[in-house]
Amino acid sequence: MLTDNELKELRKSSNETRRNIISMVHSAKSGHPGGSLSAADILNVLYFKCLNIPSEWDKSEEFDKRDRFILSKGHASPLFYSVLAQCGFFDKEDLKKFRKFGSNLQGHPSKGTLPGIETSTGSLGQGISIACGIAMGLKLDNNDAHVVVLAGDGELQEGSCWEAFMQASHRQLDNLIVFIDRNYLQIDGNTEKVMGLDNLHDKLKAFNWDVIEINGHDYNQIYDSYNQAKKSTKPCAIIANTIKGKGVSFMENQAGWHGKAPNDEQYELAIKELEQEVF
Repeated sequence: MLTDNELKELRKSSNETRRNIISMVHSAKSGHPGGSLSAADILNVLYFKCLNIPSEWDKSEEFDKRDRFILSKGHASPLFYSVLAQCGFFDKEDLKKFRKFGSNLQGHPSKGTLPGIETSTGSLGQGISIACGIAMGLKLDNNDAHVVVLAGDGELQEGSCWEAFMQASHRQLDNLIVFIDRNYLQIDGNTEKVMGLDNLHDKLKAFNWDVIEINGHDYNQIYDSYNQAKKSTKPCAIIANTIKGKGVSFMENQAGWHGKAPNDEQYELAIKELEQEVF
């Protein structure tokens, strides 16, 4: 369990992340706010309380022992960039360059452009497959590090994800943890109307994964589920039930905010809401 002070700090950092997401997408006039906001709490807990990733990145003596994080839902790059900047991987001022010509902060994460990015992502359905390969490599090297993936629920409609689920179980990749941002919305609407995923818990269990289901906005549940998953003898999926657009009232549970930038008026309203949050 996290202490009261840790919970307070996580609320502050998650709020900063959400403000950054809105500011970045508004400034660029493009991007994906909905799914970035929904997973903000998950990524804050992972980076500030769970993952072993040196802020010095490849300049650290502990670099090879780092946990590997993969953002499979690469369109949530505003979230990823914000958290990396908050962790000190690069200057927060660089967030203003999001999606600008010549910037290292493009619409999808690209390996080699910024410290903290393990692999290029954005083509949905590939992150878990990439993670399987990395997890297998770590086992061959007798490296105790974990591979942690953040995947969107919509991308689980890709067959490659289920091939990866089979592979992970077959190879006994107990060093692989997949967080699923289960907000039930994708660009075309409700996931269950586009191509139903439920009962997702039972499907993953049938693929011989350990499965944990949590409230993806509850910091203690995120933290506890991660630590439970690390003890698993199987690959572990954490279904994190979330709200698309979480934190901005007019964006919450609205599929239209999957990939749309707020105008000036909407930006002011969103920032005002987030600034009024009490910690």
